[in-house]
Amino acid sequence: DKQTEQSLLPHEGEGPSGAARWWRGRELRGVAPPSSPSATLPPQAGGDHTRLNTLTTTPEAWRHVFEVNFFSTIWLAQGLVTELATAHGAIVNVTSIAGSRVHPFAGSAYATSKAALAALTREMAADMGPLGIRVNAIAPGEIDTAILSPGTEKLVESIPMRRLGAPEEVAKAIYYLCTEQSSYVTGAELHINGGQHV
Repeated sequence: DKQTEQSLLPHEGEGPSGAARWWRGRELRGVAPPSSPSATLPPQAGGDHTRLNTLTTTPEAWRHVFEVNFFSTIWLAQGLVTELATAHGAIVNVTSIAGSRVHPFAGSAYATSKAALAALTREMAADMGPLGIRVNAIAPGEIDTAILSPGTEKLVESIPMRRLGAPEEVAKAIYYLCTEQSSYVTGAELHINGGQHV
């Protein structure tokens, strides 16, 4: 009922440092908002290009990565929940193959933030489902973009499909999760990695 629906929506004044208030009332103009300011980040490496692990990542780096990959998703969703509920919209978060296994290039903070985002996707799906909002995630593997790490070509040999993914393949998966074709899909994480996760 309408009263229950209103009680699930954030109220004015809630949310972090005004971020939710800034988004509230903005028009979507038919464009789905990003799940975070940056869907992907370059792999984390130290000055000597070694992977930043749990022993070498600074507290500042941990905080920055979690702000970009995790907290921004919460603040943006809180700020747009009214519009998304009205439109019976869909949210697609971008996780990563690094969120489910130790990756040779992705640093610990990045990988952990993506694992947290996968869990957050399920939490958001449970919380927003009663409002008619579907929340899913995609977990890309090695995609042929400008931010590929040196050595990626060696990883291709271990991917069952023996190739990199194309950006268009990721876009089509996101599109699917935003359309009526996936109208009963929520809380899912779709792996787009040519079988790299198996």
